Amino acid sequence: MKFRRDNNLKQVDVNLTPLIDVVFLLLIFFMVSTTFDKQSQLQITLPEANSSDTSEKLPEFVDISINAKGLYFVNQQELVKSDAKTLKNLLKQTINGNTDLPIVISADGMAPHQSVITVLDVASQLGLNKMTFATEQGSDQDNSDRP
Repeated sequence: MKFRRDNNLKQVDVNLTPLIDVVFLLLIFFMVSTTFDKQSQLQITLPEANSSDTSEKLPEFVDISINAKGLYFVNQQELVKSDAKTLKNLLKQTINGNTDLPIVISADGMAPHQSVITVLDVASQLGLNKMTFATEQGSDQDNSDRP
């Protein structure tokens, strides 16, 4: 049995333009909706010295402490006036233009939140971006009633 071919059939082609449009829209959607986290790690390269007698010892980090009353201490030195301007002036003297110096913030658990925010704000104004918070290791018994 011989079948005849029908020559009136149209050539089938797929239009890829709508598919490409959808792919680009999905790409834009995922780019806009994705959050990018900047993960930074504290990396310190300590200075080396050949002689043991140095006239001026550079600090390895700046310790900013905040007590329960909201008073500031920079490297164990209490500020005369606990405000942002005084803190900024003392920090500027302490870092001496070295913006790579890490900051360790030791805040009392009962310290006012505004005091901690003020330290963060002043440090960022001075270009200091290497900051960490000092904490104490809690005992397992304290966390036993938490889910």
